[in-house]
Amino acid sequence: MPVLNMNLYYLPDISGEINILPKEESHHLIKVMRSNIGDHISLVDGNGGYYKAEIITPDPQGSTVKVINQQQNFNKRPYYLHIAISPTKNISRFEWFLEKATEIGIDEITPLECQRSERTRIKRDRLDKILISAMKQSLKAYLPRLRDIQKFHSFINDQKGWGYSKYLANGGQEYPHLFMEKNKAEKTIILIGPEGDFTPNEIELAVNNGFKVVSLGRSRLRTETAGIVACEIINILNEQ
Repeated sequence: MPVLNMNLYYLPDISGEINILPKEESHHLIKVMRSNIGDHISLVDGNGGYYKAEIITPDPQGSTVKVINQQQNFNKRPYYLHIAISPTKNISRFEWFLEKATEIGIDEITPLECQRSERTRIKRDRLDKILISAMKQSLKAYLPRLRDIQKFHSFINDQKGWGYSKYLANGGQEYPHLFMEKNKAEKTIILIGPEGDFTPNEIELAVNNGFKVVSLGRSRLRTETAGIVACEIINILNEQ
């Protein structure tokens, strides 16, 4: 396994030996890190590819680099986690969830528009940048997939026939804890509701479509905290 450089650069469309870094990555490489011709850097493509490269032409507008070696499926996990979560009214709290979930380990995120959701729109550009930054900071080669916001009933109907373990997190203590219900090494979808929680009709629809209602503990959690707790539980179970 290669030794990761503590500064990763994101290049989503690596093709062949010679490539040009995007402007934002090149600016950081040349102006901030003061890198120059002949320096070696580490690249990731967001799809599991990890690359060692050499700077050929340092340019803050778009540096040219030469790939020296590569490894595919770098640190690929044997499980898949998809969290569908209602975006918070305060978007910074949702951004915090995206950042921390990426650091912990998540594969796919769907913002859910529920009946009690306080936010029904998101700005993809900023959220994508947060995901990329968190991927690089946590030394990962996989960029989580962020879907467009989707209405709750449409999302539930889209999951029919999929080979996932499906859970809906609810604040009620009468439900079994996710930690006790979840099996290892499976594809998992977990639904996290808004601050006012899912409505009874939404819970009924999910249950009728194969979702199991689970608890995340005794405490009443904010939406973004519940998302992080669920993410950490799945990672702990699969890393034992």
